[in-house]
Amino acid sequence: MRFSESWLREWIKPAVNREELAQQMTMAGLEVDDIEAVAGKFTGVVVGEVIECCQHPDNEKLRVTKVNVAGEELLDIVCGALNCRLGLKVAVAPVGAVLLGDSKIKKETLCGQLSNGILCSFSELGIDIEPNGIMELPKDAVIGTDVRKLLNLNDVSINVELTANRADCLSIRGLAREVGVLNHAEVTDPKFNKISPVIDDKVSIAIEAPRVCLRYLGRVVRNVNVKVTSPLWMQEKLRRSRIRSIDPIVDITNYVMIEQGQPMHAFDLSKIEGGIVARMAKPGEKLVLLGNNEVELNDDTLVIADHNKALAIAGILGGDFSSVKTETKDIFLEAAFFTPDSIRGRARSYGLYTDSSHRFERGVDTSLQYHAMERATQLLIASCGGEAGDIVAQESKEYLPKVQTILLRRTKLDNLLGHHIASDEVVEILTRLGCDVGKTTTGWSTKIPSWRFDISLEEDLVEEVGRIFGYENIPNQVPITHLIMNEHKEVNQPLKRVRDLLVDRGYYEVITYSFVNPAQQKLIVPDVDALILPYPISVDMSAMRLSLWTGLLNTVVYNQKRQQPRIRLFEAGLCFIPDESAETGVRQDMMLAGVITGLRSEEHWDIATNLVDFFDLKGDLESILKLTANELAYNFKAAKHPALHTGQSAEIEIYGKVVGYIGAVHPKLEKKFGLNGRTIVFEIEWDAINQRILPEAVDISKFPSNRRDIAVTVSDKIEAETVVRACLATDNALIRSSRLFDLFKGRSVEEGKKSLAIALLLQSGERTLEEADISNAVSDVVTLLGHKFNANLRD
Repeated sequence: MRFSESWLREWIKPAVNREELAQQMTMAGLEVDDIEAVAGKFTGVVVGEVIECCQHPDNEKLRVTKVNVAGEELLDIVCGALNCRLGLKVAVAPVGAVLLGDSKIKKETLCGQLSNGILCSFSELGIDIEPNGIMELPKDAVIGTDVRKLLNLNDVSINVELTANRADCLSIRGLAREVGVLNHAEVTDPKFNKISPVIDDKVSIAIEAPRVCLRYLGRVVRNVNVKVTSPLWMQEKLRRSRIRSIDPIVDITNYVMIEQGQPMHAFDLSKIEGGIVARMAKPGEKLVLLGNNEVELNDDTLVIADHNKALAIAGILGGDFSSVKTETKDIFLEAAFFTPDSIRGRARSYGLYTDSSHRFERGVDTSLQYHAMERATQLLIASCGGEAGDIVAQESKEYLPKVQTILLRRTKLDNLLGHHIASDEVVEILTRLGCDVGKTTTGWSTKIPSWRFDISLEEDLVEEVGRIFGYENIPNQVPITHLIMNEHKEVNQPLKRVRDLLVDRGYYEVITYSFVNPAQQKLIVPDVDALILPYPISVDMSAMRLSLWTGLLNTVVYNQKRQQPRIRLFEAGLCFIPDESAETGVRQDMMLAGVITGLRSEEHWDIATNLVDFFDLKGDLESILKLTANELAYNFKAAKHPALHTGQSAEIEIYGKVVGYIGAVHPKLEKKFGLNGRTIVFEIEWDAINQRILPEAVDISKFPSNRRDIAVTVSDKIEAETVVRACLATDNALIRSSRLFDLFKGRSVEEGKKSLAIALLLQSGERTLEEADISNAVSDVVTLLGHKFNANLRD
């Protein structure tokens, strides 16, 4: 909201200077963003009257004038402005005057004619108006008066950044009210006489959308002169509010909007057929707006129409056909109250933004329409003449906002502010804010004024009391706290440790959105219906994720399109699983997931270029499992998953419970996601790996270890890992570890079987092993494998 300081001080006269006023407003929540001078620095420019004006004898583009500036003699001034004419009041910079840039005016000879000064344009005085010749001052301007004083050019334009809830301050009236509250000063409304109707002309009004158009006022004014120029004082006030002067009718409606806070519009009466109807737009209905921009109206758009066509988008912008033009003689003035929800977002849907829509979508005072109509009529007849009819009004009384009464409790006020404000001062603050305050046993009963539609809760009243009292006046108090050490168990696995390990192994951590494309997610988790957002950012981000794979795979595609040959990513985050047993109906599971694709290693002259495979990612995952110091508890078992390639996928188990999956992305999925090449993924529940076994100190054997290799044949259906782990299940304490180092199928192995080569490591902590000890231990292993898997020792 940009406004003129002098205009504000016409309404209220606080005993503070400009800087103090800006500080007051800022501290009260009306942040002053900038303060600009309304004109440049100049001195000595006075009001003059053109007494003579004739063509320059040697230059057809120049005029020779004599100008009266109330001096001892008339000034001869050469001027090139087309609008220079006899009898015009102008801004004169005589010899000795100083204009912008410290440019001092001197006598000059132009094409043989002496010029004792210049006739100034707006731009030459640093006034931000498009140049259109020299300034034309009011006819009643006193000759010789300092122009800076005449136009009050020592004024400034103040820009206040208002929060969305303070629409009541989008006007001089609202700002004056606020400054009055801060300074205990009285606000003085401009006095004007109401216009009594002198004609009987009326236009009927019908409201067909009573839930969104709650009040609509109209008035006919005939025989107006739209060709007159708006008063200079009005143009200046609008300019200092960053509103361009257009014509007297538009200027007046804009002036009332800035002064009173009520947007208004004027129609050409001759273009209205029948009466006015406030209704919703019809399907396929079109309207040519001001500026000749044609739009097709949406059926959720409120329009102002006559009996045959739409005339304007309500509260946003008028139509070109019914707009006031130079030939217009009769007008229809409107003032209305539309619900903010009916306007909010509509302007943006048509690519528009107007001062009117800005106010309506934030809220307008419901009691303001009659006053604004009277003010606009008074200004209109004073500037353009005409005869006014009576005001015609329609209301949706059952939907109009009711006066709110809110109970403010003393305990609530003290608890939220952390400071006790005297009861008399609380009542005085609320009264200055326009509230009707009554005493109750617990606090105050407060009736909220119509212009403070942002106050609806007790907390809002607490904020208002604190804001006006001054947050800077509330003393700082150190809170009393009792420090309690966080409970930390050493067995808990820090997520940072896992992150560091993956980063050390060449992975990059990513953070993807929790909202995903439901169609893509259905490919990964087809048997679970995700939670769909009622108001998503977009269709592609409308489902809460059930798996981290959706975001990871899209990130892989994004990087592949940017020529990344080697990609290793991981993410830790929440997945949102529908669960009726959960209090909210949704279970939030913390998951850890990773993906690799492309080259196994960075390109190197001494390393073969190979692509990643299942075992590369499995090795990285096993390194994570080793952090638990319980890696033997986890099993990888071949399994099917709708998103993974059959035969290249496995489920991850711990104590018989499936806690994750690992495998190559299914070829169909690769195609639908747009993946380029083999992609391997894993996902595991964080709760399954967030505990670790604490280390215990044991003696290190000083005796040498021995290795023995055995090869056994077992059924091809038996998992090799099961056999390897079984080697440790004997009662022989000498066997320290077992490891598979070869798997063979061929002619020398019976069909349907496979040969497993297993390395056994044996060691004693008490003595050096003898051959008999080693042979007995190996024999125990072979015997166990024979009983458990029907395994035979291979020759």
